[in-house]
Amino acid sequence: MGVYVNPPADGFAEILNYKKYIDKSGIIAYTNSVLGTPDKLTCFSKPRRFGKSFTAKMITAYYSKGANAAALFAGLKIAKMNLEQNQNKNADFEENLNKYDVISLDMTPFVALAESTNEIVSDLQQDVIEELENEFPNCIRKGTKTLYKALLQINLKTGRKFFIVIDEWDMIFREAKDNISVQKEYINLLRSLFKSNQTSQIIIGAYMTGILPIKKYGTQSALTDFREYSMLKPGVLAEFVGFTEKEVYQLCQEYHLDFDETQKWYDGYRFDTIGHVYCPNSIIELISMQAFDSYWTTTETYESLRDYIDLNMDGLKDAIIDMLGGKKHRIDTGTFQNDMTSLSSKDDILTLLVHLGYLAYNFDNKEVFIPNEEVRGEFIRAVKEGRHQELAKAVKISDALLDATLRLNEAAVAEIIQTIHLAEISLQNYNNEQALRYVVLMAYLSCMDHYLRFEEIAGGRGYLDILFLPRKSSSKPALLVELKWNKSAGKAISQIKEKQYGMIMQKYDYTGELLLVGLNYSTKTGKHTCKIERYI
Repeated sequence: MGVYVNPPADGFAEILNYKKYIDKSGIIAYTNSVLGTPDKLTCFSKPRRFGKSFTAKMITAYYSKGANAAALFAGLKIAKMNLEQNQNKNADFEENLNKYDVISLDMTPFVALAESTNEIVSDLQQDVIEELENEFPNCIRKGTKTLYKALLQINLKTGRKFFIVIDEWDMIFREAKDNISVQKEYINLLRSLFKSNQTSQIIIGAYMTGILPIKKYGTQSALTDFREYSMLKPGVLAEFVGFTEKEVYQLCQEYHLDFDETQKWYDGYRFDTIGHVYCPNSIIELISMQAFDSYWTTTETYESLRDYIDLNMDGLKDAIIDMLGGKKHRIDTGTFQNDMTSLSSKDDILTLLVHLGYLAYNFDNKEVFIPNEEVRGEFIRAVKEGRHQELAKAVKISDALLDATLRLNEAAVAEIIQTIHLAEISLQNYNNEQALRYVVLMAYLSCMDHYLRFEEIAGGRGYLDILFLPRKSSSKPALLVELKWNKSAGKAISQIKEKQYGMIMQKYDYTGELLLVGLNYSTKTGKHTCKIERYI
């Protein structure tokens, strides 16, 4: 039993004592199913505070010979699966429990405590080899400096294979961004362990977790034998990315929290196979503090987001404004090199933000979007305090527009819409109905702080252009917005009344105040007009 070699189960035992613990032991059914097969190498990347370290400690406790963890797993899902499916692949639960020599590495202290980044890899290997010499006396030749050679020598003497767990595997790439030499040394260490002719001889299985997928060189992964799961493609591990909607609903029931409000603040990540997923840290903080707020700043400060936005690559400004307004943006994730320095395009930055958790990703449509209120707040802060003043100005103008609308200041609304139209739409596309819709949606991006937005929604005897429905926590009135082209703002208001668009609100059991907003653009004058009425 050691710190790195065959460690005890203390870390996982402490997690189980946590009253807000959510049982994710089902992932062990997967790692058992690929043990000793060509798929035995697993890399599962996801953002900070999505439970990466919890899982690494659990897997270590399960496989490690030094853990004696039968009592810890007795009441968990993996043990129940074993009983219910005795002839299934999960029947090997007891067979594999604490049966393997495990090397468990958390890269954070190796990086944080190194006197020099150049010594990280050599220090790591030296520390692990020293423990291996104690655990396997007379197996490692004197002067052996590489972990690969040490494991191979142990295998030749004993026939033993190892299960390797690496938590925060990409820490070197994140903290030593510019030290190419140590990055290459680290990748070569991993290649020697996981991409050599002797890998099957010395490795029974591996589980790596971090924020970034495995580093690419050109178009190829540095470790092609790993089966990778990420925020882009979580595959069969989707339910282990974070808390599922069912798990969050149960926690809300147990701790007397408003589930609808929880959805508003923290929902947004979604995978086809399991539905909605929540950041575990946000839900745990919500339970602890009993207050709906942004807890993102305690884990990943907005300065890092601001820095990426400030890179201001082609089209990034428009993409950010679109997403702040609730829209989605199509990207190509293929050029991203899985590091934080090789960023050569807007799509690279947006792909990185998916891995960091700042954006959610729809695999089918290849689109990214801001997932929820909590993260959106971080974007707003980053934009307001960043160097990209055009973005900050757009947010401030939108704040002013919403305020003018609620005060029924028709002239101010028309003037602000006019300003945004001129700034956002190119001359060749200016006289276009879709351009007007785009401008209005972007102009009212501040509404996303207080409203749910619906477009072309059926109700009454037609389709309302835009509905801003107040969130449960908002005291603001609902906004029914109708757009006209070469007609009049008054005609837009008349259409809302004549076609009884107000009946739409019955769908949402809304009985609060309504504001009718008519907007018209004249191609002859190049001017916008506005009419606002309270619905009676």
